Amino acid sequence: MKLLLDENLSRRLVPFLQSVYPGSTQVALEGLERASDRDIWQYAKDRDFVIVTKDADYYDLSLLLNAPPFVIWLQTGNTDKTAVLTCLIDSHAEIQAGFESGQHCVEVFA
Repeated sequence: MKLLLDENLSRRLVPFLQSVYPGSTQVALEGLERASDRDIWQYAKDRDFVIVTKDADYYDLSLLLNAPPFVIWLQTGNTDKTAVLTCLIDSHAEIQAGFESGQHCVEVFA
């Protein structure tokens, strides 16, 4: 599973995610910093990414458009990059199981 981090998540997380989520990136690193949510959705779908966000926007799109792409909705509040990284790594099995069970969006709490 490779992740596409939304703009609200630091691009500095990307190198630290590679061991668990190889091929992951962030929207600004892909030249999508000014792209609409729908454009990012299509980009993720076309390239087999899972979108990671702190916003409800992609959850709403998952209800409207179904998967793929799948969405990880972080419920971490205002936490630092280390907490977000730990949350994603520690929740890998839970996230994978959620998608395998048919969920379009998996909420992850820190």
